[in-house]
Amino acid sequence: MNKTDVLSEVVVEQFVSENPPWLFRDNKLEASFEFADFEDAMKVVNEVAGKAEELQHHPFWSNEYNKLAFSLCTHDVGDKVTEKDLELAKAISGIVSA
Repeated sequence: MNKTDVLSEVVVEQFVSENPPWLFRDNKLEASFEFADFEDAMKVVNEVAGKAEELQHHPFWSNEYNKLAFSLCTHDVGDKVTEKDLELAKAISGIVSA
């Protein structure tokens, strides 16, 4: 399987069941995280930015003080979830939990 093949809903639902707080909504993987303060949230943003650049797959994210929200899909395949999204979601979770 190619990293940009669109994944079935069954595969994506299996992923989110094993990887909280990720959810599958509107053909996207979504997760929100809360940190102690703005500085901690920005540290995560910077690490995620580096990982996204390394993977050449860039998320949509939003920030409000100590809260971050991520939304992942692959634009090249019509904004659907691919292996690239699962890989980045796992990386984001790892960064947040470090």
